[in-house]
Amino acid sequence: MTASNRLVYFFAVSMLMLAFACGNPQTHDHEHDHDHTTETLPSTGSFGQVFDKDGAVLITDIAELINSDTTIGVKVYGTIVEVCQHTGCWLTFDLGNGEEIMVNMKDHDFYVPMDAAGKTAWVEGLATRELISVDMLKHYAEDAGRSQEEIDAITEDAWKYTIEAAGVIIE
Repeated sequence: MTASNRLVYFFAVSMLMLAFACGNPQTHDHEHDHDHTTETLPSTGSFGQVFDKDGAVLITDIAELINSDTTIGVKVYGTIVEVCQHTGCWLTFDLGNGEEIMVNMKDHDFYVPMDAAGKTAWVEGLATRELISVDMLKHYAEDAGRSQEEIDAITEDAWKYTIEAAGVIIE
């Protein structure tokens, strides 16, 4: 598939996902509890909604398309930088522009393996840029296993790229 065909496919998938998203308004409340038992997950595989990797776009190719005014449907892939070390409820990718994108598992209905950092992953979901509160940033830092000094240093809300993932494939 040529690069232009991938982009056409990407935009077609985005429009389809946006159409579905408009019919079902989503809230971006990232609050979640960790009071559940988690089974040991395999290091690789499909998690959440099953989807086909074909047509996925490299995560670094979409940063300029994501803004705070619009939620877009995406099917992307890249190397996982970090995974929530509490339950596997989020992961991050490097966007190649000095920023990361945080991928949250939709409605916390599924989790990914906590040992997935460094592996290649494909994600299908809804992407946006949103303002994350200090409390939530501290929560994420705790989940990542940061030191108390690093957590205490978080004093301002921050704009972050995010994806609400319907499904994740890790290889």
